Amino acid sequence: MLVDWHAHYPMRVVSDLTPRTTIKRMRKMRWWPPGDAGRALILSVASRIGSHRDWWSDYRVSAEGLRAGDVGVALSVLRRPLDEMDLSKPYAAGPEPSYFPHLLEDLETVEEDVARRGRDRIRVAHDWSELTAAINEDVTALVHCVEGGFHLGASREEIADNCATLKERGVAYVTVAHLFFRQIATNAPALPFLPDWLYNKVFPQQDEKAVTDLGKALLEGLVTHRILPDLSHMSPEGIAKTLDLLDEIETGDEKLPVVSTHAGYRFGEQKYMHDEATIRRIAERGGVVGLIMAQHQLNDDTGGSKKTKTFDQGFEVICDHIDAIADATGDFEHIAIGTDFDGFIKPTMPGLESSADLIRLQRALRRKYPTDAEKILSGNSLRVLRKAMESPPR
Repeated sequence: MLVDWHAHYPMRVVSDLTPRTTIKRMRKMRWWPPGDAGRALILSVASRIGSHRDWWSDYRVSAEGLRAGDVGVALSVLRRPLDEMDLSKPYAAGPEPSYFPHLLEDLETVEEDVARRGRDRIRVAHDWSELTAAINEDVTALVHCVEGGFHLGASREEIADNCATLKERGVAYVTVAHLFFRQIATNAPALPFLPDWLYNKVFPQQDEKAVTDLGKALLEGLVTHRILPDLSHMSPEGIAKTLDLLDEIETGDEKLPVVSTHAGYRFGEQKYMHDEATIRRIAERGGVVGLIMAQHQLNDDTGGSKKTKTFDQGFEVICDHIDAIADATGDFEHIAIGTDFDGFIKPTMPGLESSADLIRLQRALRRKYPTDAEKILSGNSLRVLRKAMESPPR
């Protein structure tokens, strides 16, 4: 069994248009401002261009694919890309209160979709008991998560209330930063089609606000409600500041783990990836780093190669990251998988095009790491999830 820390299951649910329907609607759709139909069309077009293998291929994450890939737990990524870009506001503007109700709409839509598919195949797990029940019954468990702290409100009070709601709805983690700076925390460039230097020029950030007052309020809300902070997408300065703030916020010996759900070891120049110091600090808090299945990130100067064309070549790169993280922490206790499938990471690692292909990765990891594979695939992840999901709000 595999735990996937970052799977965009909601993408197909909120924008499930066929290729031909997408083309037909493109011809007569009013693109802006989009209603629900317009949003579905925009996401469908964006997915087919920037995420799918080609225009006519299907989404990478599906209920059937998760089952075929022996994915026992998938952290289901809720996000609103059009709210993050919000063309009605200037670049780097703060969050709007309306974003959070939009997020809950998508959460409800996912739950309705899963309910239609039958509890004997896939179900949403809102707490640890529901998660373990699904695993024991060989049912794929979806666990809600949120990508982008900007979704959670425009004031400290809103953020506190919305963190409480997320805990009630079974959300396991919140990715604090994301693709663009929205007055929460600074982010690292992560767009495969845009070199980092150009991203920094087009989307400059306020480096002195590595974590803003709203960002600190978010961290306080996550700690209070035992929701895991996800460091993925954060700038190195933002990560360091976040970890320092968590040390200040928390009292007592029981520290909330932090995770980086879809990243890896920094072999090259990409600030998106983590250096040894960051990985050690994640390990010190009992967290994990989930390896993203994106060539743009994983192939950044790993193993002396920028490109991989076969599964074996790609698997060698994945192992480079596993070994580097294990060397940094002294063991294999802090490594996991976070594919980011359907998260606009095209091209994915060769031979790993969808959730169904993860069965191939599992078999290869068990051959390569016979004594540690199960930790990497699920054991480390379940340990961290249990610590958060079993903990009541403070």
